[in-house]
Amino acid sequence: MKYLIDFIVLALLYIFVFFHKWKTKGKDRLLVNTLMYLYLSFVLYFTLMPIIVYIPFVLNHPYVPMNLVPFIDVLEGRGDFFRQIALNIIMTVPFGFLFPLTQNRTAKFSQTVFFCFLMSLSIELLQPLIHGTRSSDVTDLITNVIGGMLGYGFYIIFKPITFCILDHLKTGN
Repeated sequence: MKYLIDFIVLALLYIFVFFHKWKTKGKDRLLVNTLMYLYLSFVLYFTLMPIIVYIPFVLNHPYVPMNLVPFIDVLEGRGDFFRQIALNIIMTVPFGFLFPLTQNRTAKFSQTVFFCFLMSLSIELLQPLIHGTRSSDVTDLITNVIGGMLGYGFYIIFKPITFCILDHLKTGN
């Protein structure tokens, strides 16, 4: 039920704010922006949700600062660190692929990495604020950026195919 409220808000935001705006820009823009919106919604689900029901309690727990020692879990053999590293990389690969497409195919590698970093930093700073039980870690930030970089590599590799599909949608042929 807690998650349902967040998903309803995301659906309403998409329907009443973004859908009409993106639809007027063409089918290709609508597709790319909708895919990015869905992707970001899933990222929110796995990293920050539920959000809305916890807003009244944000100040009711201590804020635990970010762990600033990179890969300390690996070095100390704590937890399932390889799984966490892999999941953090995998989570942001779609960002690196989709972000240049949302920027009318003009985003450079450095821009994509920068915005992937900002997204990841925002998540890492908000996690312990929204949920007192969650922590943030510089390792997550590093591995998320690596995932964004890999995603951009896939964008470059599949650019001809992707552009062909999007151009086909744009022209309707």
